[in-house]
Amino acid sequence: MQTDKKAERLAVLIDADNAQPTIVDGLLAEIAKYGTASAKRIYGDWTEPRLKGWKDVLLEHSIQPMQQFGYTKGKNSTDSAMIIDAMDLLYSNNFDGFCIVSSDSDFTRLASRIREAGLVVYGFGEKKTPGAFVSACDKFIYTEVLRAKESDSASIKQMPTSQLKQETKLINLLRSAIDASSDDDGWAQLGTVGSNIAKQSPDFDARNYGYSKLKSLVKAIQLFDIKEQAPGEGLPKSIYIRDKRKS
Repeated sequence: MQTDKKAERLAVLIDADNAQPTIVDGLLAEIAKYGTASAKRIYGDWTEPRLKGWKDVLLEHSIQPMQQFGYTKGKNSTDSAMIIDAMDLLYSNNFDGFCIVSSDSDFTRLASRIREAGLVVYGFGEKKTPGAFVSACDKFIYTEVLRAKESDSASIKQMPTSQLKQETKLINLLRSAIDASSDDDGWAQLGTVGSNIAKQSPDFDARNYGYSKLKSLVKAIQLFDIKEQAPGEGLPKSIYIRDKRKS
């Protein structure tokens, strides 16, 4: 897996049957955070009227449509074509990672295979995406978050403190990540905590709770101490957090 995220050459593969065109702007903006979309392909039967929404945005975003006729009813030939292409791209050794855009569990083994080859896998899908596919990715981003960028009506409302404190899974995840990277006084650097969380839970994202950053989410929970330290002139502040139970 590459450590320089900005230098990553990414292959973006979109399952048109299991993704909505309304995510495209947010999707490409999100992918840009992790690397360069060196290849952008989308798979589907383009003779189908239901894919017209995708047709309208492909040229604008330079996404290459890959035609796969649905010859047999009930058989998803699109998935097969996408998997075969993914393996061809993998063996080309031209990419550092893959972005798989689908809510279909059929891509679980593909994600695992790519990671076995030492490449990073970013998954994108709706919250209905099966857990097996989510766990097979290094990081998984829910597309509801990406659509929220498009209009205020679709925005995810911030979860209030009272509700956040009831999110047992979230609280335990944060505490576990802090424990794994804290010093003798219980303080852990926020960036390290975030990295630890990503390893434990690929689909964790502060935006799923309505907060743009991990720091904002941690602050809203009100169960953790937060402090900032300036390491030196011209350098950004280091943010540390600690479980209040250890204060």
